[in-house]
Amino acid sequence: MTTTKAYFFDMDGVLFDSMPHHAIAWEEVMKRHGLSFTARDCYINEGRTGESVIREAMWKARNRDATPDEIEQIYAEKSAYFHQLGEAHPIPHVAEVLQYVQSCGHQIWVVTGSGQRTLIDSLHALFPNVFDNARMITAFDVTHGKPDPEPYLKAWERSGLPKEQCYVIENAPLGIRSGKAAGLTVYAVNTGILTREDLAQADQVFDSMAELLEFLKQ
Repeated sequence: MTTTKAYFFDMDGVLFDSMPHHAIAWEEVMKRHGLSFTARDCYINEGRTGESVIREAMWKARNRDATPDEIEQIYAEKSAYFHQLGEAHPIPHVAEVLQYVQSCGHQIWVVTGSGQRTLIDSLHALFPNVFDNARMITAFDVTHGKPDPEPYLKAWERSGLPKEQCYVIENAPLGIRSGKAAGLTVYAVNTGILTREDLAQADQVFDSMAELLEFLKQ
Protein backbone atom coordinates (compact mmCIF):
# COMPACT_ATOMS: atom_id res chain seq x y z
CA MET A 1 0.00 0.00 0.00
CA THR A 2 1.41 3.39 -1.03
CA THR A 3 1.74 5.96 1.75
CA THR A 4 -0.04 9.17 0.84
CA LYS A 5 2.30 12.13 0.53
CA ALA A 6 1.82 15.83 -0.08
CA TYR A 7 3.91 17.82 -2.55
CA PHE A 8 3.98 21.58 -2.10
CA PHE A 9 4.90 23.27 -5.38
CA ASP A 10 6.04 26.86 -5.57
CA MET A 11 4.56 28.57 -8.65
CA ASP A 12 6.91 31.09 -10.27
CA GLY A 13 9.97 29.29 -11.59
CA VAL A 14 8.60 25.87 -10.60
CA LEU A 15 5.28 25.57 -12.43
CA PHE A 16 5.66 28.56 -14.76
CA ASP A 17 8.72 30.01 -16.49
CA SER A 18 7.55 33.41 -15.30
CA MET A 19 10.64 34.60 -13.46
CA PRO A 20 12.28 36.32 -16.49
CA HIS A 21 9.12 38.43 -16.89
CA HIS A 22 9.00 39.20 -13.17
CA ALA A 23 12.64 40.29 -13.29
CA ILE A 24 12.08 42.62 -16.25
CA ALA A 25 8.96 44.14 -14.70
CA TRP A 26 10.44 44.64 -11.23
CA GLU A 27 13.69 46.14 -12.54
CA GLU A 28 11.93 48.61 -14.84
CA VAL A 29 9.25 49.76 -12.37
CA MET A 30 11.70 50.09 -9.48
CA LYS A 31 13.92 52.23 -11.73
CA ARG A 32 10.97 54.54 -12.45
CA HIS A 33 10.69 55.19 -8.72
CA GLY A 34 14.41 55.68 -8.16
CA LEU A 35 14.88 52.28 -6.56
CA SER A 36 17.54 49.72 -7.44
CA PHE A 37 16.44 46.14 -8.11
CA THR A 38 18.36 43.88 -10.50
CA ALA A 39 17.38 40.61 -12.16
CA ARG A 40 19.48 38.70 -9.63
CA ASP A 41 17.74 40.61 -6.81
CA CYS A 42 14.46 39.38 -8.25
CA TYR A 43 15.55 35.74 -8.26
CA ILE A 44 17.13 35.96 -4.82
CA ASN A 45 13.97 37.57 -3.37
CA GLU A 46 11.53 35.33 -5.21
CA GLY A 47 8.86 34.07 -2.84
CA ARG A 48 8.40 37.30 -0.92
CA THR A 49 5.19 39.23 -1.20
CA GLY A 50 5.31 42.31 -3.42
CA GLU A 51 4.80 44.51 -0.38
CA SER A 52 7.85 43.03 1.33
CA VAL A 53 10.00 43.50 -1.78
CA ILE A 54 8.99 47.16 -2.11
CA ARG A 55 9.54 47.89 1.58
CA GLU A 56 13.07 46.45 1.50
CA ALA A 57 13.98 48.32 -1.69
CA MET A 58 12.75 51.57 -0.14
CA TRP A 59 14.78 51.04 3.02
CA LYS A 60 17.93 50.37 0.97
CA ALA A 61 17.45 53.40 -1.27
CA ARG A 62 16.02 56.00 1.13
CA ASN A 63 16.41 54.57 4.62
CA ARG A 64 12.67 54.71 5.29
CA ASP A 65 9.60 52.57 4.98
CA ALA A 66 7.41 52.74 1.89
CA THR A 67 4.01 54.35 2.42
CA PRO A 68 0.83 52.38 1.73
CA ASP A 69 0.21 54.55 -1.34
CA GLU A 70 3.72 53.90 -2.66
CA ILE A 71 3.33 50.17 -2.16
CA GLU A 72 -0.03 50.15 -3.93
CA GLN A 73 1.21 52.26 -6.84
CA ILE A 74 4.49 50.42 -7.40
CA TYR A 75 2.88 46.99 -7.21
CA ALA A 76 0.06 48.03 -9.55
CA GLU A 77 2.61 49.31 -12.08
CA LYS A 78 4.67 46.15 -11.77
CA SER A 79 1.60 43.93 -12.26
CA ALA A 80 0.52 45.91 -15.33
CA TYR A 81 4.01 45.73 -16.85
CA PHE A 82 4.20 41.99 -16.10
CA HIS A 83 0.93 41.39 -17.95
CA GLN A 84 2.19 43.33 -20.97
CA LEU A 85 5.09 40.90 -21.35
CA GLY A 86 2.78 38.09 -22.37
CA GLU A 87 1.87 34.69 -21.02
CA ALA A 88 4.27 32.57 -19.04
CA HIS A 89 4.74 28.98 -20.20
CA PRO A 90 5.03 25.86 -18.05
CA ILE A 91 8.50 24.85 -16.92
CA PRO A 92 9.75 22.01 -19.17
CA HIS A 93 8.72 18.56 -17.88
CA VAL A 94 6.78 19.91 -14.89
CA ALA A 95 3.55 18.53 -16.41
CA GLU A 96 5.08 15.04 -16.31
CA VAL A 97 6.10 15.55 -12.68
CA LEU A 98 2.56 16.60 -11.77
CA GLN A 99 1.07 13.69 -13.72
CA TYR A 100 3.32 11.21 -11.94
CA VAL A 101 2.60 12.60 -8.46
CA GLN A 102 -1.13 12.61 -9.22
CA SER A 103 -1.03 9.04 -10.56
CA CYS A 104 0.47 7.94 -7.24
CA GLY A 105 -2.53 9.36 -5.40
CA HIS A 106 -0.54 12.03 -3.58
CA GLN A 107 -1.76 15.51 -2.67
CA ILE A 108 -0.66 18.38 -4.92
CA TRP A 109 -0.49 21.89 -3.46
CA VAL A 110 0.56 25.32 -4.68
CA VAL A 111 2.41 27.46 -2.13
CA THR A 112 3.34 30.81 -3.61
CA GLY A 113 4.14 34.34 -2.52
CA SER A 114 2.51 35.57 -5.71
CA GLY A 115 -0.64 37.63 -5.88
CA GLN A 116 -0.79 37.52 -9.69
CA ARG A 117 -4.34 36.24 -10.19
CA THR A 118 -3.73 35.68 -13.91
CA LEU A 119 -1.07 33.07 -13.16
CA ILE A 120 -3.23 31.40 -10.54
CA ASP A 121 -6.10 31.24 -13.05
CA SER A 122 -3.73 29.82 -15.66
CA LEU A 123 -3.02 26.81 -13.46
CA HIS A 124 -6.41 25.32 -14.27
CA ALA A 125 -6.11 26.08 -17.98
CA LEU A 126 -2.62 24.66 -18.48
CA PHE A 127 -2.80 21.83 -15.94
CA PRO A 128 -6.45 20.68 -16.13
CA ASN A 129 -7.80 18.54 -13.29
CA VAL A 130 -4.57 18.83 -11.29
CA PHE A 131 -5.03 21.74 -8.90
CA ASP A 132 -7.77 22.38 -6.35
CA ASN A 133 -8.37 25.92 -5.10
CA ALA A 134 -8.65 24.50 -1.59
CA ARG A 135 -5.04 23.34 -1.90
CA MET A 136 -3.48 26.71 -2.69
CA ILE A 137 -1.62 29.01 -0.31
CA THR A 138 -1.02 32.41 -1.96
CA ALA A 139 -0.05 35.93 -0.92
CA PHE A 140 -3.70 36.45 0.04
CA ASP A 141 -3.56 33.67 2.66
CA VAL A 142 -0.55 34.65 4.77
CA THR A 143 0.57 37.44 7.03
CA HIS A 144 4.25 36.64 6.62
CA GLY A 145 5.57 35.47 3.25
CA LYS A 146 8.67 33.43 2.52
CA PRO A 147 11.29 33.06 4.01
CA ASP A 148 8.98 32.92 7.03
CA PRO A 149 7.73 29.34 7.51
CA GLU A 150 4.06 30.44 7.61
CA PRO A 151 3.17 29.57 3.97
CA TYR A 152 4.48 26.01 4.19
CA LEU A 153 3.24 25.53 7.74
CA LYS A 154 -0.27 26.44 6.58
CA ALA A 155 -0.05 23.96 3.70
CA TRP A 156 1.25 21.25 6.01
CA GLU A 157 -1.46 21.86 8.61
CA ARG A 158 -4.20 21.71 5.97
CA SER A 159 -2.75 18.58 4.38
CA GLY A 160 -3.48 16.59 7.53
CA LEU A 161 -0.31 14.54 7.02
CA PRO A 162 2.82 14.10 9.16
CA LYS A 163 5.72 16.35 8.21
CA GLU A 164 7.82 13.39 7.08
CA GLN A 165 5.24 12.75 4.34
CA CYS A 166 5.34 16.33 3.01
CA TYR A 167 7.79 17.59 0.39
CA VAL A 168 8.50 21.09 -0.89
CA ILE A 169 9.45 21.73 -4.54
CA GLU A 170 11.25 25.08 -4.80
CA ASN A 171 13.58 27.06 -7.04
CA ALA A 172 14.52 29.99 -4.81
CA PRO A 173 16.62 30.54 -1.67
CA LEU A 174 13.83 32.20 0.33
CA GLY A 175 11.41 29.40 -0.52
CA ILE A 176 13.98 26.83 0.54
CA ARG A 177 14.48 28.65 3.84
CA SER A 178 10.72 28.78 4.35
CA GLY A 179 10.28 25.07 3.76
CA LYS A 180 13.22 24.10 5.95
CA ALA A 181 12.04 26.43 8.74
CA ALA A 182 8.68 24.66 8.57
CA GLY A 183 10.48 21.38 9.22
CA LEU A 184 9.88 19.90 5.77
CA THR A 185 12.06 18.13 3.21
CA VAL A 186 12.90 20.52 0.38
CA TYR A 187 13.83 19.61 -3.20
CA ALA A 188 15.24 22.50 -5.24
CA VAL A 189 15.12 22.62 -9.03
CA ASN A 190 17.44 25.18 -10.59
CA THR A 191 15.30 26.64 -13.38
CA GLY A 192 16.78 30.15 -13.52
CA ILE A 193 19.95 32.23 -13.30
CA LEU A 194 21.01 31.23 -9.79
CA THR A 195 23.84 28.85 -8.96
CA ARG A 196 23.63 25.51 -7.20
CA GLU A 197 25.40 27.20 -4.28
CA ASP A 198 22.49 29.66 -4.01
CA LEU A 199 20.19 26.67 -3.48
CA ALA A 200 22.50 24.65 -1.24
CA GLN A 201 20.22 24.81 1.82
CA ALA A 202 17.81 22.40 0.11
CA ASP A 203 17.96 18.71 0.96
CA GLN A 204 18.68 17.96 -2.70
CA VAL A 205 19.25 20.14 -5.76
CA PHE A 206 18.24 19.11 -9.29
CA ASP A 207 19.21 20.74 -12.56
CA SER A 208 15.87 20.09 -14.27
CA MET A 209 12.35 18.81 -13.73
CA ALA A 210 13.26 15.75 -15.77
CA GLU A 211 15.99 14.96 -13.23
CA LEU A 212 13.53 15.45 -10.36
CA LEU A 213 11.03 13.13 -12.06
CA GLU A 214 13.57 10.34 -12.36
CA PHE A 215 14.44 10.78 -8.69
CA LEU A 216 10.77 10.58 -7.62
CA LYS A 217 10.25 7.44 -9.68
CA GLN A 218 13.10 5.75 -7.82
